[in-house]
Amino acid sequence: MATVLRLLERLEDMEHNRNVRRVFVDRQNPLECLGDEEIFVRYRFCSKTIFYITDLVSDRLMHPTRRSLPLTPLLQVLVFLRFLASGAFHLLIADSVNISKATADRCIRRVGEAISSLAGQFIVFPTGNGIMQRKSGFYAVAGFPNVIGCIDGTQVRITKPKFHEKDFVNRKGFHSLNVQVSIYQHELDKLANIYNKPFNCLGEYNGMLLGDSGYACKPYLMTPYYTTDEACKERYNTALCRTRVLIEQTFGILKRRFASLHFGLRTNPERACIYVIDAVILHNIGILQKDVVRIDPLEDTIANDPIYHVDNDSVGKCTFIWAANAYPLDICLII
Repeated sequence: MATVLRLLERLEDMEHNRNVRRVFVDRQNPLECLGDEEIFVRYRFCSKTIFYITDLVSDRLMHPTRRSLPLTPLLQVLVFLRFLASGAFHLLIADSVNISKATADRCIRRVGEAISSLAGQFIVFPTGNGIMQRKSGFYAVAGFPNVIGCIDGTQVRITKPKFHEKDFVNRKGFHSLNVQVSIYQHELDKLANIYNKPFNCLGEYNGMLLGDSGYACKPYLMTPYYTTDEACKERYNTALCRTRVLIEQTFGILKRRFASLHFGLRTNPERACIYVIDAVILHNIGILQKDVVRIDPLEDTIANDPIYHVDNDSVGKCTFIWAANAYPLDICLII
């Protein structure tokens, strides 16, 4: 008897679900109802740059049919930019544009993969006359000659991985990606990339990088002296530190523009690597479009975070990012 009752209940549920009509919620275009400053605060780009980004990836985001009212490429890009800019849960981002959480998940993944495919276009190490211009620019900072870039690393927090968990625990005790970045311009304005090349490949460029004392001194990588018992060593360290500080400022600008890199990415390491690449590409696109980050001292700043005052003419170019831990990842990240 109980079996028959359960069967009848299932049939009633099936009949009820069959008669439920799908409800399509009205989706508004946030760019039509927000001002320029409100758009920048929410998406970290002005509307002109957002349309430019959408045009770059629209072919990969366009649905083949209009069945079930799919999201437009513009709305998908806005969802992804809101995710990077806020680091919020997908459910909150979905509610802001009247879509489901599952749809927001798919949008973020699709747009992330589409933007990361543009790395070779927007993350490029300078060559030819560009190298000489970079050397002149770095020399003007503190008089350090023959410099083509600065290199350093930063930690991007991630959730606890399912595999090789202990390999992702950093010295501060939380799980993270160790992202290594090199900027190639004396102004903080663009990040470039050296794909899958070891450091000694920099011999091809007839120049050197500047790093901190965490790196070993190499013919292509200059680091500070541990002790400065002579005036010449003191001058060397001063010039190196004044030039290399640009990369520290770049980290601050990047993490303030995309708060998800500061608060952490709630995903697996492989997906987190894609999102870091996306943030770098978008940062470079913003520079090319002269859409630089504007940090307001009165904004809800993160506790104990420095506030960076950045002019329009001093926003950063980075060359190469490499994400790895004790367990190596087959992913290169670029800024």
